[in-house]
Amino acid sequence: MFNADYKKRRQALQTKLQGGIIIFPGNNEAPCNYPDNAYKFRQDSSFLYFFGINRPGMTGVIDLDSSEEYLFGDDVTMDDIIWMGPQPSVKDMAASIGVDNSGSTQDLKTLVTTAARQRRQIHYLPPYRHDTMFALEEMLGIPAAELKAKASLPLIKAVVDLRSVKEPCEIEEIERACDIGYEMHTTAMRLCKPGVKEQYIAGVLDGIAASYGSMTSFATILSQNGETLHNHYHGNILQTGKLMLTDAGAETVNNYCSDFTRTVPVGGRFTSRQKDVYNIVVACHDHAIDFARPGQTWKEVHINVCKVLAQGLKDLGLMKGNVDDAVAAGAHALFMPHGLGHMMGLDVHDMEGLGQVYVGYDEETRPSEQFGLASLRMGRRLQEGFVITDEPGCYFIPALIDKWRAENKFTDFLNYDIIDTYKDFGGIRLEDDVLITATGSRFLGKKHIPLTVEEVENIMNE
Repeated sequence: MFNADYKKRRQALQTKLQGGIIIFPGNNEAPCNYPDNAYKFRQDSSFLYFFGINRPGMTGVIDLDSSEEYLFGDDVTMDDIIWMGPQPSVKDMAASIGVDNSGSTQDLKTLVTTAARQRRQIHYLPPYRHDTMFALEEMLGIPAAELKAKASLPLIKAVVDLRSVKEPCEIEEIERACDIGYEMHTTAMRLCKPGVKEQYIAGVLDGIAASYGSMTSFATILSQNGETLHNHYHGNILQTGKLMLTDAGAETVNNYCSDFTRTVPVGGRFTSRQKDVYNIVVACHDHAIDFARPGQTWKEVHINVCKVLAQGLKDLGLMKGNVDDAVAAGAHALFMPHGLGHMMGLDVHDMEGLGQVYVGYDEETRPSEQFGLASLRMGRRLQEGFVITDEPGCYFIPALIDKWRAENKFTDFLNYDIIDTYKDFGGIRLEDDVLITATGSRFLGKKHIPLTVEEVENIMNE
């Protein structure tokens, strides 16, 4: 049973900031196509982390000067009870998480506007929903368009520091999400048959996530055109000889996420050419888990994995020249134009809304502007308790190949005549969720989704 100590988290946050008040707005219901038809509710992750209440219309406040904590929201009306049934009061919800003070939405406005009038420092995280922006604009007197830029950098850094290192209860919850992900991906493998429509398999996977009382952690990517990195089109009929790439994960009822990718042959058997490229990506995947440990930067892991990729492609004749020089120049990014992975937790791209430069980087490790490396979301030095995705890939993107060839780009490292013969190949990505341990790293999930050529072919041909 998930049992986070929210009070302890709030107390830890208070030690990292000085003076003023902190506002954590929760999310509201979001209408789909008319007001009463809402999307499935998803609470703000930082509000969940510190206050744990999974109900719309709530806001948490911490007074750093008095150490008082508040939960604000409106109690349900009789009309609400008729349609939704009895609901706990705001006061009772506050007590359940160790908060002594509670009040209505109007009480929240009074507290915040008073603090603003007194010129007290008001800390808030970058808002990403427009209704939250409008509410903050009204209370703080800051134009909605300026709210992100004026968000509290000390609060951002404090929240990132706390949420980056996962507590044991969080790791257990992520493992539950991984167990659902295992069922999703092994089901996709068994359903991957010629003549089946992509949409059918994608729908089954989404249903598996929902059947556990959760939902997918992001919109499912499932396509036999895997060279498009985030391909959400599911209208193709699977064809023998193609590769089906599935990037999908689950979110538990407590909102922790998993994120896996597998690429399998339609028809159940890899061709020799597919097997050659696939095994290179397996080697990249395995190298990352062997190399990742506390004290190592993830950027270094990424670069070393790229060298494994480049060497494998050189062995196949697609690349040439010195591998270290090729990776340093960025020539390998023709085949892997994305980063090796990202942080994961309450968000599938954990805390990305707080600013990727604060989540994945620090003063020591800075983002790159080089094509491919610029898409590395996580580069900083690893710590015990980080949860990261390990997701190397190899893609043959016809438009990118044509562009680079026309520009005579990296001709010392790329054999374009051979590369052109792969333009119908598609793409391969393999992704697992990894916990950084005291001495190294390990995969998350009780069962490991089939990965090797033999494992994949066996499950597809049971």
